[in-house]
Amino acid sequence: MPSPLLHSFALHAMPWKTFDPFLFCVHHNDAYPKGNEALGPAPDTRIGRNIGADFSGKDGWNMYHGDTVPGFPQHPHRGFETVTFVRRGFVDHSDSLRATARYGAGDTQWLTAGAGIVHAEMFPLLHSEAANPMELFQIWLNLPRVDKMTDPNFAMLWAEDIPVIEFADNDGQITTVTIVAGPLHENIPPSPPPGSWAARPDTDVAIWRIAMTPGARWSLPPAADGTLRTLYNFEGGSVSVGNDAQLDHGMGAMVACTEPIELVASSQGATLLMLQGRPINEPVAQYGPFVMNDRAGIEQAYADYQRTQFGGWPWADDAPNHGATLGRFVRRPDGALELPPGSTAETIG
Repeated sequence: MPSPLLHSFALHAMPWKTFDPFLFCVHHNDAYPKGNEALGPAPDTRIGRNIGADFSGKDGWNMYHGDTVPGFPQHPHRGFETVTFVRRGFVDHSDSLRATARYGAGDTQWLTAGAGIVHAEMFPLLHSEAANPMELFQIWLNLPRVDKMTDPNFAMLWAEDIPVIEFADNDGQITTVTIVAGPLHENIPPSPPPGSWAARPDTDVAIWRIAMTPGARWSLPPAADGTLRTLYNFEGGSVSVGNDAQLDHGMGAMVACTEPIELVASSQGATLLMLQGRPINEPVAQYGPFVMNDRAGIEQAYADYQRTQFGGWPWADDAPNHGATLGRFVRRPDGALELPPGSTAETIG
């Protein structure tokens, strides 16, 4: 029987290798210290960093493009989607549609940039008496030509609504699957934005986090023929994939998906990210924050952004945050307030 590992690669450098319909995947894992009054790390901890483009990993964390607060100040996108799945910490979102949000601790923001949006995603250090660990995946999902100029939109997938399913094997070891996208058996996650490639019923898009205790066994169910499935083993030890293949820690692989595959974690356990979907199978032209089908599309994106700023930046600060007292929320462009299930307005101030 042929190996289920079709193509293996190392995860040593960011971004991780992806396959159509995915464009990009990074795993940010920052051990941020206590926050100061400005919701950032103390000024003396920023000494020696390339402020404005800090990806050094010094002391176990990065400022990224932030100055006072870590994160990514205002920047444009067109022609694809960003899926930001936050395991720990918080993200403050602001955009050119006048929407704002604070999300984290298991939430996912699914943003369809479509025809164009400008947004900022900052990482406020809300705890002043304790460390502020931050861990998230940002995944870029392509849009087909017909949808690249769809209206920008985003869905907030609250942690309370995202299925987290435990499977016990015959030895009592547990595999826990967090289902951000794509059904698993009868478990169905919240819907992505309506213009998403994942919103189509035949695209087989799935994003799962698979956490296995030491020695756990779990059968990865099959997907549709023609789907591309990738596993990223980013935490723990190795995983046996099928009868005679092994995916070591720090490795990724495209795997066969038309038949069930048994995964068996080593004595160290393992945590994997799975991305899968039916390819769009169109030309990809990518330059910086824009992803179109050809060079002409990229040139038009730059011209449109220079002319319109995709609606303009309505905030006084390029890197806004939402203060020290607010909880998780979404404020839509029309002013409507959205809160996590079970929360009340008083939760956010």
